[in-house]
Parts: sequence; C-alpha cells; structure tokens
Amino acid sequence: MKKAILFLIIGLLASVVLVACGNDDTGNETTDGETENNGETNTEETEETTEETSAVTVTDAYGEQTFETTPERVVVLEWTYAEDVLALGIQPVGMADIENYHNWVNIEPEVGEDVQDVGTRQEPNLEAIAELNPDVIITAGYRHEAIMDSLTAIAPTLAFNPYPAEGEGNQYEEMTTTFNEIAKLFGKEDQAEQILSDLDTSFTSIEEEIEAAGIENKSFVLSQAYSSDNNPVIRLFKDNAMATTIMEKIGLENAYESEGFQVYGFDEASVEVLQNFQDAHFFYIVQDEDNVFSNQLAGNPAWENLGFVQEERTYQLPGDTWTFGGPLSAQVFAEQIKEALIQE
Repeated sequence: MKKAILFLIIGLLASVVLVACGNDDTGNETTDGETENNGETNTEETEETTEETSAVTVTDAYGEQTFETTPERVVVLEWTYAEDVLALGIQPVGMADIENYHNWVNIEPEVGEDVQDVGTRQEPNLEAIAELNPDVIITAGYRHEAIMDSLTAIAPTLAFNPYPAEGEGNQYEEMTTTFNEIAKLFGKEDQAEQILSDLDTSFTSIEEEIEAAGIENKSFVLSQAYSSDNNPVIRLFKDNAMATTIMEKIGLENAYESEGFQVYGFDEASVEVLQNFQDAHFFYIVQDEDNVFSNQLAGNPAWENLGFVQEERTYQLPGDTWTFGGPLSAQVFAEQIKEALIQE
C-alpha cells in the first residue's frame, strides 16, 4: 500500500514537471516567436499605413504635386501665403520682406522672431533660402516664373495664382481654394474649415450691424488713390477683386462698372469717371501724406460737385488697408469698412 502511494506521488510529480516544461516551451514560442513576430508585423504594417496616409496631393497653378510626408520647414515668398500658414498655426523658417509685411498686414498671429528674412518678394535670395534647408517653398507663380527651376532645385515648390484669368473665378474664390490646399498640405483641413466658417459668421454679423445702423443705401465705390508726377491716379475696384467681394458679402453692392476684364481687379480712371456713380458711398485708401482728394483735387469742381462729396458720403480708410491677403485679412478689411460706414 505504501509502495502504491509512493508510485502515485512520483507519477503526479512527473506529470507536473512535464506540464511545466510544456508550458515553458509553449511560452517561449509564443513570446519569442509568434507574439514577437506579430508585433514586428503589426509595427511594419502600421508604419506602411502611416506612410500611405501621410502622402497628400496638392494642386497649385502648375498642376498636382504629391508630398510623401508633411513638410516641417517652410519658406514663404508671398505675404498672402505667409498669412495662410500663420493662420494655421505654422511658423515658417523663412519669409520674404518681413519688414514691409508688418507695414501692411494686420492679422493677429505674429511672425516669429526666429523667422529668417530671405529677400524681397520680387527678388528673393536663393542662397538664403537654400541655407534654411526647406521641405517646401510656397510662392506666387506670376512673380517667380523666371526662377522656378532654381526654386524647385532647392525644395518642392508650390506656386499659386492669386489673380485668376477671365472666366476662372474671382480673387476671393481663389483665396479660399488656395487656403484649403495649403491646409491640406499640412493636415490642417479641419482648422481651415473652422477659420472660413468663422469668417462667414463674421460677415453675417457685420451685415446685421450695418442694417441695425439704419444704412439703407448699400451702393459703394471702392478706390485706392495716389499721385504720380503730381497727378492723381485713381484705382476703381471691379467685381472680380477680392476687396469688392468682401464688401458684397457684408451686404453692400458695387456700383462701379466698366467694360473689359482686368486681371488685378481694378481700373485706373480719371476723377470725371466718378460722375457716373455719385449716388454711391465712396470709400478710398490713400496715404496721409499723399491724399490726392484733399491735395490735387481740392477745389476742383469735377470732385467737389460730386453727390457723395457734397452729401458727405466719402470714407477715408487707413493708409495701410490691405485689400489682398488670406481669410484673416478679409475679416480685418470687412471690419474696417463697417467702422468707416457706421461711424460716419
């Protein structure tokens, strides 16, 4: 009996040892083999999936370009696109003509102190750009056609056209399209959508304020004027201009009409032309030291006898009013128009 019990105990112990050894072997295979291999496979698949999903195709004035990864080092050679990346929370490593940008562009996101100036918008410094080792260069195609090969030799270059040809939409539409393309490049589509939605909300609010102020006459003419050889030069903005589209989005109506298409969105006209639109509100942008209306045209009957002059429906906008730019500048401009119109 004792021997039987002893054999039974020995048998049980042997079974436990065999099971333990079996578990160790299985565990080793699972931990060092299958599980680790599956981990490696999953990691590789994740990396491949990430690479696939991070690739993005962006359309500029020259067609489509595909970027395999999101650019981190950005050089911007046009102020509008500098505005765009700043609005999206991106600081460029390099930018053209930073000093004059500050003189004209009045949006809240600041250009970082570390951003390097790379020359003028008309003549950027290629060596300075190359030293920054950018992942992408963003510019306006019409400025830099002659050096496009040099730019693309430094980094992939996106060139947009802020002045669409006749039949290709207006400047405002192009602005929003380009803003969305830049947002796509950086994976910021949701942020861009929110910014444009906020802009539309702002337009609606401004229109309501103008209505509440009891302003019934919604007709306007927008002008930018300066002197050349002591003669007044008066630009009158047409319907395809970004500035006039913004004014229409806040409920106003552009009275100025003329034959022919102007790609930049304005005609240069004499003061006599204004006789055709004197029932409108007249908004004008001049520099304080070069106000052609209070200088060269003072006392001139062609100016003084205009209905909007005699009825005090003229509105001087700040000299640094920026009629171009991105969505944040569009909001600033709309606010400036509202303030001029209501405060008067």
